Amino acid sequence: MAHALDGHKGLCKNIHGHTYHLSVTVSGRVMHKNDQPDDGMVIEFGDLKQLVKRNILDQLDHALVLKDTSVYLQQGNLAAHEKLVLTPFQPTCENLLMYFVSNLRPLLPQGLELAAMRLDETPTSYAEWLLTDQ
Repeated sequence: MAHALDGHKGLCKNIHGHTYHLSVTVSGRVMHKNDQPDDGMVIEFGDLKQLVKRNILDQLDHALVLKDTSVYLQQGNLAAHEKLVLTPFQPTCENLLMYFVSNLRPLLPQGLELAAMRLDETPTSYAEWLLTDQ
């Protein structure tokens, strides 16, 4: 995914890309269903991966994410050439993570709670959200 931070004093003011990594932690009761394939699970990992894929990754993978008032929008028709996603917020790692949290939480199956999310922007820079911080 690529982004640009309008008005930023550093290099991030320019359109640039990252290979983001998203970690999702859920909490819930372990299912006890003797002789059933989902015995001992909180959720089937594949189901959780599909929720994240459909509601976050598919929208943003290989996209250019800009604030909806970005100066880059005034410089030409990016929408005709790019997978462009506009946000009402500055697309920082922290803001993107909070956006992901707000999107994913209501979609979790009953009995599950989002416990943590972490978005790695680079190998040494990340934002983390914890339920316990609320």
